[in-house]
Amino acid sequence: MESVSSAHSNSNPNPPTLSQDTGFLDRLPLWVTPVLLLVGAIFVLLPLGVVLLTSFSTPELNPESAAGGFTLENYQEAWQRGQFLLAFANTAFVALAVTAFQIVTSALAGYALARLRFQGRQTILLIILATLVIPFQILVIPIFLVLKWGHLINTYWALILPTAASGFGIFLMRQYFQTIPVELEEAAALDGATRLQILWQIILPLARPAIVTLALFAFIGEWNDLFKPLIFTTRPELRTVQLALAEFQEQFTSSWALLMAAVVIATVPVIVLFLLAQRQFIRGIAATGIKN
Repeated sequence: MESVSSAHSNSNPNPPTLSQDTGFLDRLPLWVTPVLLLVGAIFVLLPLGVVLLTSFSTPELNPESAAGGFTLENYQEAWQRGQFLLAFANTAFVALAVTAFQIVTSALAGYALARLRFQGRQTILLIILATLVIPFQILVIPIFLVLKWGHLINTYWALILPTAASGFGIFLMRQYFQTIPVELEEAAALDGATRLQILWQIILPLARPAIVTLALFAFIGEWNDLFKPLIFTTRPELRTVQLALAEFQEQFTSSWALLMAAVVIATVPVIVLFLLAQRQFIRGIAATGIKN
């Protein structure tokens, strides 16, 4: 009894409780977090709401076209005057091509850096990471000279090749590949599978969240790109969405309703794409930082 009582007396009289280990946010009232999220959502969605409301308002160029200050004619007029059909087709082709190239190059390079052991692997990885801090505008002159030497100016290749490989994509795929157990590859190698077979049949299906994440970044980046079409192309038949939107803004500076309708037209495809792939996107972002 004495030993038990002495052991009890030597124990910590104030053992830590669960409430002491919780963070600052956990000690807040339950209603605080939803209110903060609601305020943040309002700040994010307010500009989008202004754009939508303005796009449905009566156009200044034809104020008698709709009664009550609300009309859908802005979208029809903006689509026709901006000639967005060809721009959409060009942008979709370039964005899909760049996305496909980045997935292939990032998967191959990311797998090599994640699994293969060769001299200079870390140096190559550091060089790839260093390219992330170099603005594309700094490289535009040598890229332009290379494209001109290859007679690729004013072609689709001038819009595709400069971003066909991505340092961010390589690093993203490498990080995700490192979260996949090596035992799966070893079992496939014992069955006689080659490196490419392992990558195609085992690794890539498991890395679908990372692939979707990279595809979203690549597609949205190309869809919103104005710099490459402005520098590397002059032919009207190669106009992209952002270039058409910039030209539309110069022509209809005084008509905010038409401008906002054109902005909505150019933005809807990427919003729909993100909503369709948001679950895989979140999984890919969350998993790439698990293992170094």
